[in-house]
Amino acid sequence: MPYNELLSRHVRTPDRVIRYGPHPEQVIDVLKGGERGVVILVHGGFWRAEYDRLHTRPMADALAADGYTVCSPEYRRIGHEGGGYPGTFDDITAAFATILAEVPARGPVVVAGHSAGGHLALWHGCSGGKISGVVALAALSDVGRTVADGLGGGAGIALVGGRTGLLRHVDTMRLPWRNEGRLVLVHGAKDRVVPVEMSRHYAARNPAARLVELPDVGHFKLIDPLSRAWPAVSAAIGEHVRPERISL
Repeated sequence: MPYNELLSRHVRTPDRVIRYGPHPEQVIDVLKGGERGVVILVHGGFWRAEYDRLHTRPMADALAADGYTVCSPEYRRIGHEGGGYPGTFDDITAAFATILAEVPARGPVVVAGHSAGGHLALWHGCSGGKISGVVALAALSDVGRTVADGLGGGAGIALVGGRTGLLRHVDTMRLPWRNEGRLVLVHGAKDRVVPVEMSRHYAARNPAARLVELPDVGHFKLIDPLSRAWPAVSAAIGEHVRPERISL
């Protein structure tokens, strides 16, 4: 299932767009759902400017239809002025704080991130952000390996501006987990973009993590609500929907 197919789907117009900074990319789309909670949906694309939140709108629509309020933050990426370290990470922190302050929550607040967005969701958990849990979908959880293997056309080294010493600040494989909420990793065994071994190694390192590995599933099926992988993704997000997990 190609990336471009997701872009061609008919989707809802956001019910609200929140601006959290002066840069054009510092915006958050909000889709109103029911009262199951809030899902902060962070898109991937190897942290690069050419990939934006539009390709996750079908997933946002499906989650809103399932009763969640969905917040899709955009952020400065590699290729934007200020993108990469630290701007990308500053934007994620600011966007999440804005969501928690401005979007009413009648249930848990869950972060779901895909690919590089999965990495940013994990990074937020490592920073101790107040959320009910994280669902990391095919996450680039090992930035060191991303650099070493040249994944994404050298996206890892571009993220840190060529300064490998900064990996200690951004590589979730090296950072301690500081969130008390649940952590679920979902990864397709046939992923040709982000190797499933990343999630296996991260789950082995972090005792808070539970890995759901899906056979015969590739990279983009995890964000496609029409795919056979979707029930597992939906279930992983649903695991966090318990009143005692509210942490606002």
